[in-house]
Amino acid sequence: MLQSIEGIIDQDGKLKIPGQVKLPKSRRVIITILNEVPDGDLFDLALLSELSLARDWERPEEDEAWSHLAQLPSL
Repeated sequence: MLQSIEGIIDQDGKLKIPGQVKLPKSRRVIITILNEVPDGDLFDLALLSELSLARDWERPEEDEAWSHLAQLPSL
């Protein structure tokens, strides 16, 4: 299965990918460089907050707090 992941190359030329990519073993990749300039402030903020938010949101207490929403009828 092919998988596309958006990332950004920072000012130092390092590739940054939000979150972690988990694969069963090593894989080949193709990286396509786009012609647009990213909005670095928004991307950096998302990268910085992702891990801390994930730690908070992926707790059993959070699942319990929001469980009532799973019981709503679908529209």
